Amino acid sequence: MKISNCLLTFICIIAFSGCGYTTGSLLPANYKNIYIENFANKIPITDEISDMHRYKTYRPLLEVDVTQAIIDKFIFDGHLRVTQKKDADIILTGALVDFRREPTKYGYDDNIDQYRMAILIDMEATDTETGKVMWSENNFAGSDYYFTTGAQQKSEDSAITAALGDLARRVVERTIEVW
Repeated sequence: MKISNCLLTFICIIAFSGCGYTTGSLLPANYKNIYIENFANKIPITDEISDMHRYKTYRPLLEVDVTQAIIDKFIFDGHLRVTQKKDADIILTGALVDFRREPTKYGYDDNIDQYRMAILIDMEATDTETGKVMWSENNFAGSDYYFTTGAQQKSEDSAITAALGDLARRVVERTIEVW
């Protein structure tokens, strides 16, 4: 009987202690506000990407969509308040560096059935008080997969919106969790 009580106590302690995961911010308490600069577009659209003289895919004003998606996600998250530059504790700067639409699945007739949409950015977060870079990431990506046919079919615009959402979520997580 003693063994089962000890075992039950041990199980309760493990169950109630959790694994340390939290949905709260891991940022120090002095970081309350963030300013997000407009992302620049640095996609080299005139560079050839293959022997077939193809050029990079480009979507006009995607850098504006990236900036807005990140701002919206910070507002939704609520851990940092999006403010003007003069009031910010952190400044997030970045640039759109690539936009990819890659085939991932072909049908029996060699038509493309599925694509991976990816949006890549370079970015860094800077502490306004010290001027030090808190973190920096290159080729940071948000992505989505979409089918061109069948029951799971969706439009390219829907895939871009989903990739923007994924990118923005990952930027916010990278900022507030400070891995």
